[in-house]
Amino acid sequence: TVTEEVIRMQIGIWAALMVVMLVTEAATQSLVSIWFAIGALAALLAAVFGCTLPVQAAVFFFVSGILMAFLLPVARKKLAQVKTATNADRILEKTAVVTEKINPSRGTGQIRVMGNIWSAKSADDTEIEEGTEVVVTEIAGVKAVVRPKVQ
Repeated sequence: TVTEEVIRMQIGIWAALMVVMLVTEAATQSLVSIWFAIGALAALLAAVFGCTLPVQAAVFFFVSGILMAFLLPVARKKLAQVKTATNADRILEKTAVVTEKINPSRGTGQIRVMGNIWSAKSADDTEIEEGTEVVVTEIAGVKAVVRPKVQ
């Protein structure tokens, strides 16, 4: 039979493991350690109810594995950060006006889009005259990549 002292020691070990896993999760926020912390809690409860150490270990691995397998994907999806549009993202697909001729050979050109001036280059490496309406197709470094707007 298992003595009270052994049970207290097992409870202490599972409690310590749970605390370590919770601290690790708080430090990393990786959504991995949390499942082991819950598994340690389940094993601690098994120890409180007098289960043997192999049963406690089995409970720990089973609960941790099941939670990680089924809840980790759900938790990651729910907690995934929504991509916030930056100022650069906001000009994509917007109509702009060329304010300085776009000249690929010289690497010059500017557009005005949403009230701001951007350095620009053409998507197909052609010249685009000042005053031409264009559409921003992408951002390449610090330049807006544009194509003439189809009328």
